[in-house]
Amino acid sequence: SETTVKAGEGILSVDDVYGGTQRYFRRIVAPGAGIEVEFCDFNDVDAMRKILDGKSGDGGESRGGGGAGINGDGKRRSKFKLLWLETPTNPTLKVSDIRACADLANSYGAILCVDNTFCSPHFQNPLSLGAHIVVHSVTKYIGGHSDVVMGAACTNDDSLRDALRFVQNGVGAVPSPFDCFLAHRGLKTLHLRMEASARNAMAIALFLKGHGAVMDVAYPGLRSHPGHDLAERQQMGFGSVISFHVRGGREASRTVLENLRIFALAESLGAVESLAECPSLMTHASVPEEKRKELGISDGLIRLSVGIESCRDLVEDLEGALNAVLGRVQAD
Repeated sequence: SETTVKAGEGILSVDDVYGGTQRYFRRIVAPGAGIEVEFCDFNDVDAMRKILDGKSGDGGESRGGGGAGINGDGKRRSKFKLLWLETPTNPTLKVSDIRACADLANSYGAILCVDNTFCSPHFQNPLSLGAHIVVHSVTKYIGGHSDVVMGAACTNDDSLRDALRFVQNGVGAVPSPFDCFLAHRGLKTLHLRMEASARNAMAIALFLKGHGAVMDVAYPGLRSHPGHDLAERQQMGFGSVISFHVRGGREASRTVLENLRIFALAESLGAVESLAECPSLMTHASVPEEKRKELGISDGLIRLSVGIESCRDLVEDLEGALNAVLGRVQAD
């Protein structure tokens, strides 16, 4: 944010964003840097325009919403200089139109930054769809083996590249040589791991849809997913993260997680090993409860990061864990 946004300006972020990103925006950037942060559904272009124009949902001025207008080059002017997008989002896997968001950002002279961690460069290339900056948690799919902590920011704009390099050097955000070695090693098998885990994820999503203990399944590869057609157009694959609601709420989700044997209980994702977590208690615990409910992150939501193990073993693991709550659900 230091590269693209200054004190007195603003960031517009997609609402359903990683809990750590929400925490950083709400509790560090907004109060500490004097930067206004707003959240909205990036599939609602009208809502985005209202915020960019400095208006709240009811047509009034937003907090500190001045600065809207027309520049000399004919572009609209907004105090919101950075649009932050995840697609698919974490953890509910909403899909947003990157090109449409880039066009909107351009019309206001703003920068669109896309967190492409869930798809990796193998399945999605936001820069080719108009994004100005793409960020990755290299820790996840690019590293792929749960043994490196690293991030990356990519751009095809020379001025942004120079600005990012200056900040990186100034704050000392330089990975160690060994971390770079691990990330480079991971890149060599990225395409193989992404394809294998995505195949497993599709099979698991179909299994979950048919299980009686599951209320709903969010996976862009399913035709029932509201963003399926868009994902087919802008992605080269659907990834390997799945979210689903278990009937019975918090106790049911806890029972499922406690009965898994192959899926490890962990917040991370993108490794060769399969992981499971409860976002409301783990990755998104810092998000206010009312906001979690608004976004559909209930205590019964489980997020899976599907690895490259035997698909049959993974399905049997989930089946056993879900069957542990099925009798109770049917009795209720």
